[in-house]
Amino acid sequence: MKPLRRLRLVVLVSSLLVAPLTASFAAAPDVTVFAAASMKNALDDVDSAFQKANGLTVSASYAASSVLARQIEQGAPADVFISADLDWMDDLAKHDLIQKDTRSTLLGNSLVLITQADKALTLDIKPGMDLAGALSGGRLALPLVDSVPAGKYGKAALTKLGIWSSVETSIAQAESVRAALAFVSRGEAPLGIVYSTDAAADPKVRIVGTFPEDTHPPIVYPIALTVSAKGPNATRYLAFLKTPEAAALFKAQGFRVLP
Repeated sequence: MKPLRRLRLVVLVSSLLVAPLTASFAAAPDVTVFAAASMKNALDDVDSAFQKANGLTVSASYAASSVLARQIEQGAPADVFISADLDWMDDLAKHDLIQKDTRSTLLGNSLVLITQADKALTLDIKPGMDLAGALSGGRLALPLVDSVPAGKYGKAALTKLGIWSSVETSIAQAESVRAALAFVSRGEAPLGIVYSTDAAADPKVRIVGTFPEDTHPPIVYPIALTVSAKGPNATRYLAFLKTPEAAALFKAQGFRVLP
């Protein structure tokens, strides 16, 4: 074998051997967080502040609370779970998948009706309102009403207002609250129901009205360490979420910080 060809072969084999070793030694995050999709903007800011203050890395996965809870039930390696309702945290607690003594309720939110920012639509949110007429044959974007917290809140509110039956066949169900937001933002649905924090995060939509709090269960975000969380980093992260610095960042995105 010619020397140059032999050298190229050695380099190629060496690279194949080193590549997987390099990947295996890639630094894992110090804290892995599974959080409701509606928290993305706020929690990204909080995580950046935590990393700057503590020198620890955070990896956050965002999706519907139902999806994340099921992933944890299937063994996904999360240290911290933040749900957009009590039900999915209760579900993990029932299966002994969270450290129950670390559980608390961190944030509150509001449920709103949105449309595209350039639409002149007005609608009073009250019993018997003509939501079906406001859709004008279009669809109402709503997260999955049987599993995603925002969808469950939305269905409860429409039912309490006595108008669920009038729009039930016009629902465009989305996999998460951010997906429902995107339907309206892109003009694929004339109206949607999301959290006020989601509406504030997208300049292409505007709030038509806010659903009264007595039309749906309280919108709260419980947090807890999972049973797979090891070492002090996750505990330190959970404590940081309750600091005044984190509270200011949550409030800046429209969340209510609960005692």
